[in-house]
Formats: sequence, C-alpha cells, structure tokens
Amino acid sequence: MNEYPALVEPAEQLTVDEVRRYSRHLIIPDVGMLGQKRLKNAKVLCVGAGGLGSPALMYLAAAGVGTLGIVEFDTVDESNLQRQIIHGQSDIGRSKAESARDSVKEINPLVNVIIHNTRIDVDNVMEIFSQYDLIVDGTDNFATRYLVNDACVLLKKPYVWGSIYRFDGQASVFWSEYGPCYRCLYPEPPPPGMVPSCAEGGVLGVLCASIGSIQVTEAIKLLTGIGEPLIGRLMIYDALEMDYRQIKVRKDPDCPICSAKPQQTQLLENYEAFCGMLSDGAAEAVVDATITVMDLKARMDRNEDFILIDVREPNEYEILNIPGAVLIPKQNFLDGSVLEKLPQDKQIILHCKSGARSAECLAVIKQAGFADAVHVGGGVLAWQKQIDPSLPTY
Repeated sequence: MNEYPALVEPAEQLTVDEVRRYSRHLIIPDVGMLGQKRLKNAKVLCVGAGGLGSPALMYLAAAGVGTLGIVEFDTVDESNLQRQIIHGQSDIGRSKAESARDSVKEINPLVNVIIHNTRIDVDNVMEIFSQYDLIVDGTDNFATRYLVNDACVLLKKPYVWGSIYRFDGQASVFWSEYGPCYRCLYPEPPPPGMVPSCAEGGVLGVLCASIGSIQVTEAIKLLTGIGEPLIGRLMIYDALEMDYRQIKVRKDPDCPICSAKPQQTQLLENYEAFCGMLSDGAAEAVVDATITVMDLKARMDRNEDFILIDVREPNEYEILNIPGAVLIPKQNFLDGSVLEKLPQDKQIILHCKSGARSAECLAVIKQAGFADAVHVGGGVLAWQKQIDPSLPTY
C-alpha cells in the first residue's frame, strides 16, 4: 500500500473536453476521475528544456498537468536536435523556454505554461520553486543538481531526478520528508574533470526518452498518490545491455542538510565553487599559461616551433580538428603514460573542446617539469567560431 500522500488536492471538476481528452486515463481504476482532477490541479516545474526536459514536458502536458513551469536560459542549437525532441529545425536560435512552451501548447492547449527564461541560481531558486508542487530535474551539471536538491530540502518539496550519459541512465525520487536526498546518495561532488558531461562524452538520443519517461511516471505517481515511487531507490538503466536494476538508497543520518540535526540550514553561497569547475591544480596551472585561438593561429603563421596536442577522444577528433594537432587523449596524461614521450626541445600547446580538459592536462605536465607549456582557451569550439567557421561543430 502506498504510504505517501497525494501531493495535490483534486480540482472541482473536469470539463467535457477534458473528459474526452483524458479518457484513457479515466478508465484506469488507479487514476480515474480523482487522479485526473489531481493532475489538473498540479503545478510542476521542469528545470531545463533539453534532453530530459523535452520528453518530460511533452508527456506531462499530454497527461493533463494543469500548470507547467519551464526554467531555461539557453537557446536552441542544431546539435540539440538529435535528442531534444521538443524543439525543431525552425527553432534553431530561439529561446528554448519559448520553443518548449509553444510545443507544449500544441500538444495540450489546456495546460497553463509559465516560462522562467533565466539561469537558476541561489538568488532566484527559492522564489521560483515555491510556486510549484513538484520539481523535475533535467539539469546536466553537478552545481545545479546540488542547488536543486538543497532548495527542495529547504522547501520540503519532492523532486524527480534523472541523469544520462552515453548509453547509461539513472533516475530516482528525492523527498527528504520521507526518504533520502541527493546528498545522501552523493555526499560530495566528483573531482573536477572526473565525470565528462554529455557535451564531452555524448549521449544516445533515445536514452533521454527512456529516462525522461521514468521521471514523468514518477511525477504522476507522486501527484496522484498511486503506486510506489522511487523514494529510497536508484533506478539504473544500461541501454546497451537493455538492463534495468535498482539500488537501495538510505537516508544518511549525518547528511549535512536533510538529517535531524542539519549543519546546513540555508543555500550555499556558491555552488560552482562547491563543485569546483576546475581542480585547484588546473586553476593554478592556467594562470599566465592560456593563449587564445588567435594567438595560436599567429604562431602557426610565423612557423614557430611547437607541438600542438589535442587531448580529446578519437571520435571527437574525427568530427573536427585543428590542422597539425597530434591526438593524445586526456587519460594518457592522467595516468602518466605520455610524459616520457613528450618532446623536451619545443613548447607544448594543449587544447580540447572548450578548455576544461586541456587545463587538467596542463596541470599534469607542469608538475612534470614542462614549465613553459600552455593551453588554448576555448579549444576547438573557439577555433571553429573565430578562425574557420566552415568546420562542423558538436
């Protein structure tokens, strides 16, 4: 039997149009008129209108959630269309929040859509979240995930979390009133650079639908008070093996924010600093050791003697590369296997996609004695944008 209460009270009634639209829900005994009235009265916020936010928003709208909020600051890029199905070709360059709103209204004009065309941060998160019953987290970075978690704990709101990378996905429900929070599962963020983002490592497009649909299923269960939500359970999906498994997650009695005696009673001042966008070593290494792509091009034009090393992965190198760059993936620097092969008689210039991975590698080789080594700020993305726009990007 479900021990968790329905999140929202039911609306007074459904209109004739709503009964027609939601009839396939209404004939399910566990949903019925009562459950659909709860959905009509519900207010759900999706943080992000990207890979996970796309299927989540579309299915929440189709299900009849009365009010949908969208927090999104980004614009639609062509590389989004491989997985972010709420946007189309004609939306390239548009605000993702506005594009998502239009798609939601096309799916279900009965839904009230509120867009928050802004980046969520410590200054606005409490005010935005307080307007909704449930949060669906579609973010793709650790700083925002910890921010979402802490805000939900402080506001005593449940949120449905999802994560995707390459062929792997995870999902869970965090509701500190009844179970663990995200910090109970991941007390500390991983070391900077340890976990690649989807932009660095890629993601199978359809994986977004697999995890996003789980998130919507959990949201519907929480809103209507049916079934057993993924509270205290982590769902792990391996698409290559087509394997779903679960891991129990227990509430941490010493959790700094959701325990009986929390050490943290308000939001942190800086979640980027908490997660460390760059390691201390990398942040120190890039000081006075960062050049621009314009600098790099000028050195090439002067035929200066240096070695340019691309620390990305082979499949990334195949998409686009800077002329003359030698591919040596980042792991070879981290495990030290490349150090004895690096030339001692010429300057080393490192680059990656945007600058984060090359900064980590720069720290390694500077510690090994390559004091004059530098890296290229902005990486191949800056090269494509400023030097050779004819190249593809990703």
